[in-house]
Amino acid sequence: MMLRSRAGALGAALLLSACSGSMIPPSATGPAPSRPGSSGEVATRPTPATPRPTLPVEMPTDPALVPGTAAALGVTRGPEVGSLIPSGERSRLALQAFRISCPTLMRRTDASGLTRGSDWNNACAAASSWPDTSASEFFSRYFEAVQVGDGAAFVTGYYEPEIAGSRTRQPGYDVPIYRRPTDLIDVDLGQFSETLKGRTIRGKVAGTKFVPYDERKQIVSGALAGRGLELAYAADPVEFFFLQVQGSGRLNLPDGGVMRIGYDGQNGRDYTGIGKLMKDRGLIKAGSMQDIMQYLRANPVEGAGIMNENKSFVFFRELTGAGPIGALGVPVTAEGTVAADPKYVPLGAPVLLSLDRAEPNGMWIAQDTGGAIKGANRFDSFWGAGARARGIAGGMSARGSALILLPIGSVARLTRP
Repeated sequence: MMLRSRAGALGAALLLSACSGSMIPPSATGPAPSRPGSSGEVATRPTPATPRPTLPVEMPTDPALVPGTAAALGVTRGPEVGSLIPSGERSRLALQAFRISCPTLMRRTDASGLTRGSDWNNACAAASSWPDTSASEFFSRYFEAVQVGDGAAFVTGYYEPEIAGSRTRQPGYDVPIYRRPTDLIDVDLGQFSETLKGRTIRGKVAGTKFVPYDERKQIVSGALAGRGLELAYAADPVEFFFLQVQGSGRLNLPDGGVMRIGYDGQNGRDYTGIGKLMKDRGLIKAGSMQDIMQYLRANPVEGAGIMNENKSFVFFRELTGAGPIGALGVPVTAEGTVAADPKYVPLGAPVLLSLDRAEPNGMWIAQDTGGAIKGANRFDSFWGAGARARGIAGGMSARGSALILLPIGSVARLTRP
């Protein structure tokens, strides 16, 4: 995944992972860098909307379909696409995102079972020169809509955080951001047993044994210190916490520059969502990113212990060029990209959302994945960077219906006559 391989989406803050800091101080030592969201931050108030009803489910009859995929779950032909797509900015952004995805899309093996690489040829050829100003007409002309399973969608949000950071340790910047350690090893268990095909684990070698890698508490207590792994330093453990959740972000440097960092692995430890943990304990009520952040700041010692209950820890690398990069291997598009489960949605395919919250309604392109984005009709919407993106993504939780757009001609293979 992209900026991500994170545990989940901020909009569903009950899924949030933890980050770093053996303590969450009210202020860092030395000059206090700017810390967005340190107080009074609230999620953007949603604009209510009425979602389009889902369609009656048509169950598949082919016993040869691969279980746990869209084709096996059941595909129902949707309404004519032209009647569904609103014109406007969302469709324009979706066309731009689709155009970027095409080179990879046409040569990928579609794990969902919905398409073949050649299905996309005509649409991709047309997209290369199609004017953005008539994006809705493009999708109407080259695509058909299908509903996967019951079509009941749940959508959250993510964004690219901007936090105060420094390339070097200095007063006010003392939270290490680590590169991936060289002794962190990925093991493909399928090489040892067919029954474990598709499963991997991470750990390290200790003597003659392969053992779990250091957990979060050990890392924030200094287990990796002195090994030259410090990529940069964050000013605020709370902000770095949410950057780790996202898996990518921007460090606003003391000299006014910006350093972009992206996901470069995780320690292999199980993820624990601290938002759910906190809500179950009665520590927070609503469970948005803003609620969690407020509690952590108000209770620094307890907050540090809560974060350490999530043993997972994310490592980073510096990013250059266009980005952030999604699971499809191309830059994601603010307000045009969603993360999806590739077993149910072809990466690169258009997704049409109709939800009980107006902001995410319309056309998106599935260009990313996420650790908590599992199952049919589960999506995570990308809102870009900045205060607006943070406010929307931090409180995004919407339900309604979803349709997947497939190239004309491909749907006949999947539905009953």
